[in-house]
Amino acid sequence: MDKLIVVAGTNASGKSGLGVALALHYGGEIVSADSRQVFRGLDLGSGKIAPEEMKGVPHHLIDVCDPGDFFSMHDFQRMAYDAIDGIVARGRLPFLVGGTGLYVASVTEGYVMSDSPPDLEYRDYLETFETPRLYEMLVQAVPDVDVEPKNRNRVMRLLEKLHAGDDHIPHNRPRYECLKLGVTWDRETLKERIDERLQRRLDAGMIEEVQGLIDGGVSLSFLLKLGLEYRFIAQYLTGEIPRREDMVEQLGNAIKKFAKRQMTWFRRDKGILWLDMTGDPVAQACAAIDGFIGK
Repeated sequence: MDKLIVVAGTNASGKSGLGVALALHYGGEIVSADSRQVFRGLDLGSGKIAPEEMKGVPHHLIDVCDPGDFFSMHDFQRMAYDAIDGIVARGRLPFLVGGTGLYVASVTEGYVMSDSPPDLEYRDYLETFETPRLYEMLVQAVPDVDVEPKNRNRVMRLLEKLHAGDDHIPHNRPRYECLKLGVTWDRETLKERIDERLQRRLDAGMIEEVQGLIDGGVSLSFLLKLGLEYRFIAQYLTGEIPRREDMVEQLGNAIKKFAKRQMTWFRRDKGILWLDMTGDPVAQACAAIDGFIGK
């Protein structure tokens, strides 16, 4: 199998910058694994890497669709496979960099997904259940199913397939040999980094970005569904959260809770090598990559 380097981790951890440093060192290209950075115009709110921060490293799966467009994990996996295969064909080393755990796992684990469109009515029905109950329903139908019990989207999609009459639940089929590098900080340092990063983005015009999206016709429901920055700022702009100070405080707390959930997701993967960000993470990562690619 072709080799793939993964740089995954929490919000505000520095994974984008590390990915660029590593791609520069190895002459690689980066595939972004972020569920919001695929949308054009969602820049500051999604923490999208700026062109000057890319330092000439090609980045893929950023700005590939318009706000409001339907974009699924299946869409991401298909486009990520195409991008990675193209990078390999050019004789370069692919790096998958991002913090959307499902997107990362869909590529590294090789989720096998159906091309059939989702049954939205049945999905609405499934949304009324908590994840443990959904998993219980799936196990009752397919006792030997191979799926992470807390992977809500995956569990729901398999239930949809069963509902549509497809009783063949495939196992994962990984396409790449992966070296997975993890990026995060201790809890207090990460909280400080989140607060500092949030303030920088607010100073750079993140509220104005969301207002521009609304003025440009992006629906409020879409922004609310995106969560975090887009949800809280949209609620502030529409008066649901009256005071800016309250919005910033609530948003900061929500980002920290989200980062905790990200860590819970990634910590389940025992194959991730967690880098020491207080030391020399680039040197540590390069040592691991050299061994992985046989240098």
